[in-house]
Amino acid sequence: MSIVYSEEFKSFYLSTPKTSYVFHVNEGGFLIHDYYGKAIPAYDMREYSNRLVRGPKSADNTTSPGGAPMEYSCNGTGDFRVSALQIRNAAGNASTDIRYVSHKIYAGKPAIPGQPSTYAADDEATTLEVLTEDAVTGAKVTLYYSVFEAHDAMTRRVSVTNDSEWDMDLERIYSLCCEIPFGNWQLCHLYGEWGRERTFERSDLLHGITSVESKQGCSSHQHNPFVALVDKYTTEDTGDAYGFNFVYSGNFSIQVEQIIDGDLRLIMGINPTDFGWKLEPGDTFHAPEAVSVYSADGLGGMSRVFHKLYRNNLCRGPWKNAKRPLLINNWEGTYFDFNEEKIYNIAKQAGELGVEMLVLDDGWFGARNSDKAGLGDWFVNEEKLKGGLGLLSERIHALGMKFGLWFEPEMANPDSDLYRAHPDWCLQVEGRPLCTSRNQYVLDLSRTDVQDYLFGCMDNILKNAQIEYVKWDFNRYLTEAGSCLLAPERQKEIFHRYVLGLYALLDRLMTAYPNLLLEGCASGGGRFDPAMLYYSPQYWTSDDTDAIERLDIQYGTSMCYPTSTVSSHVSACPNHQTGRTTPLQTRGDVALAGSFGYELDVTTMSDEDKEEVKGQIAEYHKYYDLIHFGELFRIIPPNRDECAWCYVAEDKSEALLTFVCVRNRPRVRRRTVQFRGLDPEKLYQDDNGTVRPGSIWMNAGVNRAVVMKDYTTFKVHLTEVK
Repeated sequence: MSIVYSEEFKSFYLSTPKTSYVFHVNEGGFLIHDYYGKAIPAYDMREYSNRLVRGPKSADNTTSPGGAPMEYSCNGTGDFRVSALQIRNAAGNASTDIRYVSHKIYAGKPAIPGQPSTYAADDEATTLEVLTEDAVTGAKVTLYYSVFEAHDAMTRRVSVTNDSEWDMDLERIYSLCCEIPFGNWQLCHLYGEWGRERTFERSDLLHGITSVESKQGCSSHQHNPFVALVDKYTTEDTGDAYGFNFVYSGNFSIQVEQIIDGDLRLIMGINPTDFGWKLEPGDTFHAPEAVSVYSADGLGGMSRVFHKLYRNNLCRGPWKNAKRPLLINNWEGTYFDFNEEKIYNIAKQAGELGVEMLVLDDGWFGARNSDKAGLGDWFVNEEKLKGGLGLLSERIHALGMKFGLWFEPEMANPDSDLYRAHPDWCLQVEGRPLCTSRNQYVLDLSRTDVQDYLFGCMDNILKNAQIEYVKWDFNRYLTEAGSCLLAPERQKEIFHRYVLGLYALLDRLMTAYPNLLLEGCASGGGRFDPAMLYYSPQYWTSDDTDAIERLDIQYGTSMCYPTSTVSSHVSACPNHQTGRTTPLQTRGDVALAGSFGYELDVTTMSDEDKEEVKGQIAEYHKYYDLIHFGELFRIIPPNRDECAWCYVAEDKSEALLTFVCVRNRPRVRRRTVQFRGLDPEKLYQDDNGTVRPGSIWMNAGVNRAVVMKDYTTFKVHLTEVK
């Protein structure tokens, strides 16, 4: 079994083929962390935690939390490092102290009520539940650990039940606490802004507390809920890498504290800023899930574990592994200026090139001729679309294409029938004016009447037209985050209640329309997180469609998110975000590293470009399985000169390398580009007929000592010679 308990040592051993995680119960009932790293046998590991055990003693003369490597840290009872749990009790103090009560180990993995999480059949994961209790307050705290043995991954979460006769207030509840032993640790994280999401950064850790957070009401453009701790000498292919990702779409906090001797504690969970939750007697609060991955094979090994886990045990539904339709979206081609004939002509000409689906973006509903009005009024604007969506959908399907539609359900314009009828349906704080962003307010998704209205509108549209795809957008952050329905003592619950309302609405939609392909979007990639992938197996990665900008965006995204989830489109030039002009081939080669599509008006393209598009679409089909289900190896990180990556089939039978010349130099510095991940003993042939063993393709590489212009690319495709 992947989880074993030793009664002799009071120790828990969580194991996969490549990793081990160990903690024990000490004499005082504290849970003490012992080890996380390369796979080891189940021995007595308790002495390894003694390196930190110091500080005051508890009343029964057993070690208190002091400086110990606590498995789950609490506030106010002797553990002075960052705390994962803080409960304010009926006496008014926030001292929290949990001790071991019991545990159980079983096959499979339970779902989290009302929240997304990874899932598993009984033969795919094993779960450990450790029940602890604060004897003074009556809080029962359950720690959940699920081990995906085949994926070398582990998930963590926590629940708190009020087993007393008085109310309790949760003030902070992190889903994961992890102790990392002393070393030369660096922090990797993904930062950015609109149009520059998930930029990879690696930096030394300072002594003290380093935080990566969002308090925007979503996971945000600025910081993704992912970090990795890596050794100073860790590379893409070698060295220790600990990756952590939070399965949540709201405010999050990741804190890493390094003490003087180099030991680290990392906690990950809901951001305690503006968070609170009142637990009445008998109530239970379930924190979201966190995923942790250890790899001894560098950042690349870590990423590939995340990729497989999310493809197989997070994304759901028929589109999880099915080949997705190649689409064209009209947004950058028309913006709000369209009618049914314009959309039909785009679909017709795109279909002739091999495009399989037309997606109608913003502007099809209400009085929606700009972003200033109509949002929230989800009825078809038949002045633009004569005959409605049903007729347009019929015409597009008659071309042999599928039809998709854009929604932004969570928002309303002040200039809308919805807002005029229900101003109380928006998030608001009494006495404060609402601020607009993109000319819109945020609806209060914690309210079931708002959820009912939105589902009713979407249901009415979807059942009256043949629509296979929905793009779900979210174009601003949460401000004045209060609810007209919540009592004053519960107003700090609104951020989390909003997220739970979002999940409830998404779940309701996908239950009613299980075959719908849902693509997430948040002004591009402002809510690209694992929780959203549970509902939408692909996500609009960024509004920045510039191929050169996308190198950084897609590189950072690949740290923990699989290629199959990355929506990447070929757009027009000059690019609408940067003004840069890049060759159509380059735009296609970069967009192939994702769920491929087009974002332009195909009716304005030259005949020469249309022929090139036909070739790109043929490559999309040729390489689809390799790119979507193969293993990604990052070869050259994006820099001012170049970038390269390759995909390798799991059985090592095929590979595709892509190289991008960002800026040419008078003398070519890099003469070769090396494949990674091949079988060194197998023979591989490129499309020119050159046959070499994998060891040569990986070590000697591909000769690229040719003059390349700025923003140009080449690809090398290898197949195994049987």
